[in-house]
Amino acid sequence: MTNEDRLVDIEIRIARQEDMIDTLNKTVYEQRKKIDELEALCTALARHIREIRDAANERGPANEKPPHY
Repeated sequence: MTNEDRLVDIEIRIARQEDMIDTLNKTVYEQRKKIDELEALCTALARHIREIRDAANERGPANEKPPHY
């Protein structure tokens, strides 16, 4: 194998690695966006659950069924 062949082989490997790094970066970016969306959704759901719980607590025992039901 000549030096030129070795250089071509190294350049090909570097090009493939750069392509793989670009692909991985895009994947990580998309995953980060999805994680951010899911975190926002979880926060909104937790807030909604707290609001429902607080509203139920405010109604108090007046709307509860008697113990014999």
